[in-house]
Amino acid sequence: MDKKSEIICRCEEISKEEIEAAIADGRTTVTGIKRQTRAGMGACQGRTCSKLIMRILQEKGVRDMKDIDIDTPRSPIVPVAVKSISSEEE
Repeated sequence: MDKKSEIICRCEEISKEEIEAAIADGRTTVTGIKRQTRAGMGACQGRTCSKLIMRILQEKGVRDMKDIDIDTPRSPIVPVAVKSISSEEE
């Protein structure tokens, strides 16, 4: 497998190449990369890919690991049927 096409975020299928492109565009934080690429916005909320993104930032010399911000993982939003929150009786 080509290192550039290596998948970093499995939930959103974001490749290492896309992460590196975001860094080349001036994104220097995990949050900035997340906003540009959607890496870390999938079902795991970055629990698996955030460390990989931090490592890429360090490899590129953008940030030192101790200086890299870490997003707080949040639970994914779950769709709710309108009828389940409706006050009307059937």
